[in-house]
Amino acid sequence: MNKRDTQSIGAALSDFFENNTFFRLKFAEHRVVRGWYDLLGDSVASYTRNVYYRNDVLHVQLSSSVLRAELQMHKEDLIKRLNEYAGMSVIRDIVLR
Repeated sequence: MNKRDTQSIGAALSDFFENNTFFRLKFAEHRVVRGWYDLLGDSVASYTRNVYYRNDVLHVQLSSSVLRAELQMHKEDLIKRLNEYAGMSVIRDIVLR
C-alpha cells in the first residue's frame, strides 16, 4: 500500500456504509423510528407506547384516541417528514393504533 492510497478509518467506514445499500437501508429504518420521537417531541412521545418498522410501514401504538385522530389527519405530512429525516424514502404508510 502506497502512502498516497491511505485514508482515515472514519473515511473508510463512511465509504463502506454509503456504498452498501443494505446497511444504508437498515440505518434509514432505524432513523425513522428515532425520528418519530425527535420530530414530534416529548408531548407526543409521552402518549406513544410502541413504535416499530416492518415492511415499509411504521406501526405506532398510542394511548390517546384524540392524538391518534389528529395524527391520522396529518399522516401524509408525517410520512414526508419522517422520510426526509431518514434521508431516503423508506415509509410507505403509517398505521396508528
